[in-house]
Amino acid sequence: MAERFGMALRAMVGVSLLTVGCGGWEPPQPQNRVETFPVTGTVHVDGKPVAQIAVRLHPLGSEKKGLPTASGFTDAEGKFSIGTYESGGGAPAGEYAITFQWGQVDLLTGRYSGDKFNGKYADPEKSPFHVVVEKGKPADVGLIELTTK
Repeated sequence: MAERFGMALRAMVGVSLLTVGCGGWEPPQPQNRVETFPVTGTVHVDGKPVAQIAVRLHPLGSEKKGLPTASGFTDAEGKFSIGTYESGGGAPAGEYAITFQWGQVDLLTGRYSGDKFNGKYADPEKSPFHVVVEKGKPADVGLIELTTK
């Protein structure tokens, strides 16, 4: 009996490896996915680039309905690239308010929380930073200077 169990187990493992090894599998895609276009920029805080600042785009006006969230993080040089469905994949066409959160990642949970700006740049209704994403065109918001004061 143990021999049959061992053979069955080896067969199941073999089929599993064969299935995984064949490639071609892709994660499921959202059914209502919309086309996105590159959005990039750079953030400095008190004149210096800062890594791990969350950059979020919030749709404005009548375009608010149904648009997915688009966001990204700054790298060590303060540069960011917005993504909607995958990192750096861009944002749907439309006009957006840009918000910023300077938090940190909890290594145990993987959650991003806190804000060294104390919410100063977190409200899309009060944000002076905007970007228009046009169909077929990359958008670069340039250098955005933020302060901790």
